[in-house]
Amino acid sequence: MLRTIKTPIAILLVSAVLITSALVMWLTVIEHEKLYTASVKKDLNALTANLAIELTPELLKRRPDEDRIKKELTNLASYQHILGARVYDNARGLIYSQPKLPQSAFDLAKERQFDKLLTQPSGSYRVGDELIAISRIADNGVPLGYLVIINDVETPVSDSWQTLLLHVLPFVIVATLLTIAITLFLLNRWLSPLSRLSAFTHQLSFTKDYTQRFDTRSGNEVGQLAYHVNTLLDAIEAELTINQEQNQTLVEQQQTMTRLANFDSLTGLPNRQFVMDNLRLELARSRRLEKDIALLFFDLDGFKGINDSLGHEIGDLILIDVADRVTTMLRDGDLVARLGGDEFIIVPDRDVTELSLKNLATRVIDAFAEPFHFRGLALTVGVSIGIAKASDANFELSQLMSNADLAMYRSKAKGRGIYTIFTHEMVESHKRKLSIANSIDQGISQDEFVLYYQPKVARDGKLVGFEALIRWQHPEFGMVNPAEFIPIAEQSGKISAITRWVIERVSIELPLLQSVFEDKFRVAVNLSGHDLRHSGLFDLIHSIFTQQQVNPEYIEFEVTESAYLENFAFANKFFRRLSNMGCAIALDDFGTGYSSLSYLTQISIDTLKIDRQFVRELGTSDRSRLVTNSIIDLAKRLSLTICAEGIEHVSQWEYLLEHGCDHVQGYLFSKPIPLEEVANLPARFSFSDSASRQASN
Repeated sequence: MLRTIKTPIAILLVSAVLITSALVMWLTVIEHEKLYTASVKKDLNALTANLAIELTPELLKRRPDEDRIKKELTNLASYQHILGARVYDNARGLIYSQPKLPQSAFDLAKERQFDKLLTQPSGSYRVGDELIAISRIADNGVPLGYLVIINDVETPVSDSWQTLLLHVLPFVIVATLLTIAITLFLLNRWLSPLSRLSAFTHQLSFTKDYTQRFDTRSGNEVGQLAYHVNTLLDAIEAELTINQEQNQTLVEQQQTMTRLANFDSLTGLPNRQFVMDNLRLELARSRRLEKDIALLFFDLDGFKGINDSLGHEIGDLILIDVADRVTTMLRDGDLVARLGGDEFIIVPDRDVTELSLKNLATRVIDAFAEPFHFRGLALTVGVSIGIAKASDANFELSQLMSNADLAMYRSKAKGRGIYTIFTHEMVESHKRKLSIANSIDQGISQDEFVLYYQPKVARDGKLVGFEALIRWQHPEFGMVNPAEFIPIAEQSGKISAITRWVIERVSIELPLLQSVFEDKFRVAVNLSGHDLRHSGLFDLIHSIFTQQQVNPEYIEFEVTESAYLENFAFANKFFRRLSNMGCAIALDDFGTGYSSLSYLTQISIDTLKIDRQFVRELGTSDRSRLVTNSIIDLAKRLSLTICAEGIEHVSQWEYLLEHGCDHVQGYLFSKPIPLEEVANLPARFSFSDSASRQASN
């Protein structure tokens, strides 16, 4: 039950009324006693003075008559409260003492007190419970004696205020009770709004319904308190509304963050974090249950070229379409997720036998047989898939992902658009790649690299240049082919160091070549796409040429078509500066890219090189011959030199000469050879010599 403020206030008010009433009664009695005593004194003084006058004749006598005095004092018996009387002569000797009256008796102690009072002026004096009246008896101012009358004052005063109380007390009690009742009524009425406000706030603490308001029209402090409570409720309700809206926003943001944390914002597929967390749980469960799980790791072949040439918007649309295609062809329970970029992962739910995994991989590859259609373009994107099982990775997540990644890159190395199941042999291959990557810096510092030169031949068979090709004499792996270590160097970010070494080595060995061949020639140096991202490459080349006193007209830089287009803006500016310096520029692997030919009108090059895959099929493929003829014709119309690589047969040379090819190179003339063997090359090649070399090979 709630404690109320009414009780202590009521007790306080009732106590105040009772105490006030008691004080009033007490003061009334005291005042009544004073008034009554004063009245008695006044009457007693008058009586004493009158009797003193009547006794004067007797005291004038030499011997006062006691009978006469007694007769005069006998009348005092009619006074109810007079206790006795005494007559003294002028020497304070007792002349007469009123006989003992029935009202009281005097003792000697009181008698002795009279002796002291006789020295006082005439009047009334309170001694104990009695009132002593003294009056001088004199004749014409001559003192004759004293008259003393003793009056009982306590008894009449007590009787008087008791009588007063008997008459007044009922009215006082009634008035007091009425006052208390009225006070409690008014108190209850005045505090009723406060009680209702207290009950309202008490109920509010349970219901938590802050839309309620307290209704009061009072203008006092309670009304002001109610007004402020309502104002506070308005503020609370407003804050609750804001908090609810903010909470809703936070819930939505939390859902969004959860979705962003676990799902790819572009494709809507689970992201890397989500699939990694789930795979950890699945691997632990599979280890306990001794069951195997597998995953398929794949990325898109040719996606980077499309993304760079057509823009990220088209690339994003392709990624969305890829997610849709893969999702629709999977079974219920299979998980597909985007790891980032163009990398995806599939975790089959049930059968992980090799046959089932192969069938799933085949379905994924077939899903990309149909090209993607965007803005009138038909874009073909393939996939390279790597398949790995948890049992081959000891159910370790990082090892499982690494195995799938190795298998996927093995698919890319085999020609892309295929799947590869992980084997432990791939780990050894990966270790070899890591060892090669970690040995590049040491190989440069220990001078383990060496340049080989492959000659370029003009239409008349005259030697017109060389292509500088790097080789690596590795202390552990022997002669390492550039086709193996160059991609590794690009992936590990060390290709720039190799390119610098090649440029420096060519600059150092160029004077030796010049001493062997008097006619002007050019040495071609290959640049990778990673080199073109190096903003200080031109300054590096210029510095090396200045230091080695190289004539730039003896140097040609080759870059693949795809590498040029990947960094088009920078590459165009870079090669224009090289061209202005005097170097020649060759575009290698022409015709193998995915871009339109319009870029040829925007770049500064000197030579187009026909890729070896077209030359290889000249004798067997009409399409290859048609493409080769088109490239030669295009180069002639653009006033570019045309060079074909990969010439291995005299018939290929004859065909290219017949159709206007300017320069050729290949095993028909010479394999790449070290610098010390270059002097053995003939100054001019002939069909007969080439035919004999072909026969000997």
